[in-house]
Amino acid sequence: MNTKIKRTNSENKDFINLVKQLDAYLKITDGDEHDFYNQFNNIDVLQHVVVFYDDNVAVGCGAIKKFDEISVEIKRMYVSEEKRGKGVAQKILTELEIWAKELGYNKCVLETGKRQVEAVQFYKKCHYQITPNYGQYVEMENSICFEKAL
Repeated sequence: MNTKIKRTNSENKDFINLVKQLDAYLKITDGDEHDFYNQFNNIDVLQHVVVFYDDNVAVGCGAIKKFDEISVEIKRMYVSEEKRGKGVAQKILTELEIWAKELGYNKCVLETGKRQVEAVQFYKKCHYQITPNYGQYVEMENSICFEKAL
């Protein structure tokens, strides 16, 4: 397996295509709540994006954006279905955490949906702790928020 991780931004065409796949997946799992969540997922504000390549094919992505003075928010984590369970998401998340530290942050926060069972299990496995829902997710029954000190 010939793999590489590329640091880029939201203008990367491979990232844009992966996000389209992610949004199609979330439209199904979020159901009626998709439009609510989608309004917080504009990618044009993302300046710190990671794309994972397997044999020069983009198969996964993730991003970080400033949350507050000490924290970044993990955004747009996605791995194509055929590459799940092979450690790709772990490599993407690790690269994002390293990048966040390089930028001077010492905590990551994120939100995922309770219906994204695999995502919830993944973040727990990566030592993220469940935290009270923050910001726009406070009243959202489907949301589950996590944080991790770096």
